[in-house]
Amino acid sequence: MKPSKPPRTAAAPQEVRLIGGRWKRTPLPVLQRPGLRPTPARVRETLFNWLGQDLSGWRCVDAFAGTGALGLEAASRGAAEVVLVEQDAALLARLNQLKARLQDAQALRIERGDAVASLRQRAGQGLDLVFLDPPFAEGENEALFTAALLAARATLRPEGLIYLEAPHPWSAEALDPLGLEVHRQGKAGAVAFHLLRLLSAQ
Repeated sequence: MKPSKPPRTAAAPQEVRLIGGRWKRTPLPVLQRPGLRPTPARVRETLFNWLGQDLSGWRCVDAFAGTGALGLEAASRGAAEVVLVEQDAALLARLNQLKARLQDAQALRIERGDAVASLRQRAGQGLDLVFLDPPFAEGENEALFTAALLAARATLRPEGLIYLEAPHPWSAEALDPLGLEVHRQGKAGAVAFHLLRLLSAQ
């Protein structure tokens, strides 16, 4: 009896599409990379209903950019500055190719680097919004999430926000020591998503 063959993986990349703003319906390739899990369209729709559809003047960082879907949605809606931070060379190359094809993409900056280190370098910059969508395909790395949240918190202006995706909802008990609280939250399948604000923000 022959041993069974491992399942074949798809050779061609899948894609997701932007859902709003001037680049609406722009396709974003999804490479087969460990931990890459693009934010679903319905979650992005909910998020930008929470945030509003006009982000004119906002300064944002997409710290675990991946496909760039979150940061590109913000830039598509008029954000003044969106930094996409990605460590994987193949994903970074795709982001640069995409930026070259987009019209009016001056607000976009693409950087190769570690997400947490990049955020720590931006402490005190008074950002409006930080996207945190760390890879958690093999289980949540609690230390990574905590480090990312603390680093993101230090970049925000007083009314700034953090968007967080995680494999489970983050409770007030877990967020209080980090100086954060839940502003909005939802769940889609196995993913919990949150809009967080500084604990002192009203």
